[in-house]
Amino acid sequence: LSLLNKRLMPSQHAKRTTRETHNTRHVLKIGGFMAVAYHSTRSSDHTVLAKQAILQGIAPDGGLYIQDSIDEKPLDLAKVCSQGFKATAFDVLSALLDDYSAEELTRCIEGAYGSQWDTQAITPVSAIGEDWLLELFHGPTSAFKDVALQMLPRLMSVAREDADVAGAVDAAATAGKSIMIVTATSGDTGKAALEGFKDVPGMGITVFYPEGKVSDIQRLQMVTQKGSNVAVCAVKGNFDDAQNAAKAIFANKELARELAGKGTVLSSANSINIGRLAPQVTYYFDAYAQLVAKGTITQGQKVTFCVPTGNFGDVLAGYFAKEMGLPVDRLIVASNSNKVLTDFLETGIYDRRRAFEKTISPSMDILVSSNLERLLYLASGKDTELVSYLMNQLVTKGVYTVPAQVMDTIRETFDAGFATDNQTRETIRSTWENCRVLIDPHTAVAKHVLDRVSRQAGNVRVCLSTASPYKFSSDVLAALGHSTAGLDDFACMHTLAEITGTNPPIQLSSLNDNVIIHTDVREKEQLASYVSEACGRIFAC
Repeated sequence: LSLLNKRLMPSQHAKRTTRETHNTRHVLKIGGFMAVAYHSTRSSDHTVLAKQAILQGIAPDGGLYIQDSIDEKPLDLAKVCSQGFKATAFDVLSALLDDYSAEELTRCIEGAYGSQWDTQAITPVSAIGEDWLLELFHGPTSAFKDVALQMLPRLMSVAREDADVAGAVDAAATAGKSIMIVTATSGDTGKAALEGFKDVPGMGITVFYPEGKVSDIQRLQMVTQKGSNVAVCAVKGNFDDAQNAAKAIFANKELARELAGKGTVLSSANSINIGRLAPQVTYYFDAYAQLVAKGTITQGQKVTFCVPTGNFGDVLAGYFAKEMGLPVDRLIVASNSNKVLTDFLETGIYDRRRAFEKTISPSMDILVSSNLERLLYLASGKDTELVSYLMNQLVTKGVYTVPAQVMDTIRETFDAGFATDNQTRETIRSTWENCRVLIDPHTAVAKHVLDRVSRQAGNVRVCLSTASPYKFSSDVLAALGHSTAGLDDFACMHTLAEITGTNPPIQLSSLNDNVIIHTDVREKEQLASYVSEACGRIFAC
């Protein structure tokens, strides 16, 4: 560690040389113009275009795709504050995915943010006491994942059709080939991915979820999913078991060769895919614009965001927004009792060697937060060797320690806190009683943490609300003090609607009428063979 500390404290000349080196690597020429290059967080030797990075999902060495020029592409804040969500989405994606043409991005945006949303605002901001709530649950699956997963399939379809991309590098030669999306979910990603990719030509999707560790509504959303190209399978274990097994599938060379022989390649819809992360940056900028329009802030004033966080992708999108010029004061990472991120931000030690706790905020029941790797890369001065070392430590020892100066950089922006289940329940109850706002357990975790942060004079704070409370009806109903004994989730949903005078989303209330289609259950060691079987069934090969 002392050697790493010394290596991470170069002279000013060395720092300048490192940045110059990155600048010579981060562009590639395509179609007569220079496009931003992506490379692994663990090595800068292999570079790809955004389209290639999205198709591959994860880098060949197991790292996550990243670009080195995020902070060199500030958005015009005045322009952002004068336009709507779709226009801002165009500006964000044009900056981060610049090998997509204007026509391609416009087509993707119009398809992703259309009539499947129950509000034209897409992600409206509303008052919650003295703070603000960023409502991210107005899409077709009632969760924030819709913002990205209505976009990602469209981005992938465009990239798959691009012969220039297919010919640019062997590993991304996907034109004319079938693509199997493999995704592990802690609850919300699964349904959002299934809904986004269902019946997309040339693509299949396989979703793995931890058996017994998602809500009944989340499970029903997945196991009743229709579509000729979908496969859903429960995994015996927790989310980390499913996620690690899914990552191993991408490193399985034997499986890759087998599928390649059948004209199929693998990709991911988890937030490790840069095509998942980039669209999420939009709602940070758009929330800011809404606050300016309401007269709550003036353009240029800083805002704090509190984010319920499991895999770190949602809050990392906020960091990307800050790097792209959004006036962010603090990003507060809110965790449940699986508080590995809280402990990390306090101590600089990431330690997954702890008991896994099943909570009432299951989408955050995660001990390995994959997207943290991207932050470590950026905060360490883009040190791929350090990131590779730390990730190897996590795999082999289950723990790593981040050099002090890297943690100092991270703490310049990030704070953290956590909530127990009892504190989460109390926050749901008090928020309803005091604000007449019904929130889900994940949002309640964030609000609990935010409520315990000292409020600075003039500081405007936004709490991200990541799911409809009706996705967790029984837990929300119990938190309001009503017995749920003998009631299934749909009875709880009906009772919750009655006592609060609110309405559940139709896509949730109608789930009980749907037929269960997917009943597969596998051990984590069997997931690779399951993907092979799913490819054979879906692509008839």
